[in-house]
Amino acid sequence: MSAKKLFVAALSSVALAVPFENVVEERQAACASVWGQCGGQGWTGPTCCASGSTCNKSNDYYHQCLPDAAATTSTTTRPTSVSTTAKPTTTTKPTTTIGSATTKVPTTTAPVGSGTAGWSGNPFTDVQMWTNSYYASEVSAYAVPTMGPGAAAVAKVPSFMWLDTRDKVDLMAETLADIRAANKAGANPPNAGIFVVYDLPDRDCAAAASNGEYSIADGGVEKYKAYIDAIADLVKTYSDIRMLLVIEPDSLANMITNLNVAKCANAEKAYLECTQYAIKKLNLPNVAMYLDAGHAGWLGWPANLAPAAKMYAQLYKDTGSPKALRGLATNVANYNAWEIDTCPSYTQGNTNCDESRYVNAMAPLLKEAGWDAHFITDTGRSGKQPTGQQEWGHWCNVIGTGFGKRPSANTGSDLLDAFVWIKPGGECDGTSDTSAARYDYHCGLSDALKPAPEAGAWFQAYFEQLYKNANPPFQ
Repeated sequence: MSAKKLFVAALSSVALAVPFENVVEERQAACASVWGQCGGQGWTGPTCCASGSTCNKSNDYYHQCLPDAAATTSTTTRPTSVSTTAKPTTTTKPTTTIGSATTKVPTTTAPVGSGTAGWSGNPFTDVQMWTNSYYASEVSAYAVPTMGPGAAAVAKVPSFMWLDTRDKVDLMAETLADIRAANKAGANPPNAGIFVVYDLPDRDCAAAASNGEYSIADGGVEKYKAYIDAIADLVKTYSDIRMLLVIEPDSLANMITNLNVAKCANAEKAYLECTQYAIKKLNLPNVAMYLDAGHAGWLGWPANLAPAAKMYAQLYKDTGSPKALRGLATNVANYNAWEIDTCPSYTQGNTNCDESRYVNAMAPLLKEAGWDAHFITDTGRSGKQPTGQQEWGHWCNVIGTGFGKRPSANTGSDLLDAFVWIKPGGECDGTSDTSAARYDYHCGLSDALKPAPEAGAWFQAYFEQLYKNANPPFQ
């Protein structure tokens, strides 16, 4: 588990010819507070941390002061999950259980499993969703020391692992090795790997908070294909493990509503080419894929439903109607209820004001167009309804939200395969620092919790909000 431990930067003591207490007072006054920013590309603020905390590199854009009690020593950089909330700029009106992660020492050769983990019907039945051990380590390191053992229950809830850089594929390999070991030890039902494929070139074309590592202008399409090839090789190596994949949040929905944004218009051809490549390459017997389909407040508007269904169904046909392409994922990293009795005022009269209504409106259009698709819905941050959103399109670190329905294949809907936690609650959606390179104005709005670190960095105050408002509550 060495690749998942948190990096700690050592601070060297310097002998100065002035009284020590004065040095400490002066230094602390100039240092960032706990959870504050202490470095990153373009950062001109303090690069040291207040007493009791240490500067950690979250990513190239953001270094964060983490409390010393939360830190463990490692020589690797802290992995991050990047925010994937919906960012529309057009608003035309048997039981799945929780798996247990184990710690392992990575090996260079994966032991061979037995058989192929194929599926029929709902791919979330007859398996456990694997608990994301990196997210569990974040909760244990950051939340539990300040909130007590009650917060530890959140670490046991399975959430998807985000493959948001090429380097994360190595972390996927470690996770699959852990899953294989647990399954061979007698896990019943067997564990399934749950991952998000998220590294398109010119990613997040309608916003700024989650821009990725590949550029279309710099060979991004070919680099992306190599990234997919690496994932596909792992899926084949671990054919004895069922893989449940969400494909490229925010990408295809932007092709419906945001082609007026120059970056999205320029990315359209590459997005479609790359998505088709991913679908074809990952169409393997042990895989079930779900394309991201925004949420009720994005593609659920009546004017958007028909063109969205047409695009998704055409993509299904153009890739050869692959068995592994099971359906669509909704509400990824968003806040909508699965079902709500009274539509909140911020839904602005849209009759599809929750994810159940949206799914039931989209499904027949897809079927009519030739794709009998099924769905999964992210309920990780939908526990408190209505939320504190002032407008439905506000997506960044929204106030008044809580952890929601726990992951389960018992959905009560023939269309919905599972409730899932795709977005790891407590990892930030985007920074509120207006001087940051990846600042998006949504993260500075009055209904966004502030101050907020960079996308993917741990946001303790947000985790505490989600925990306090959890429905059902954590005991």
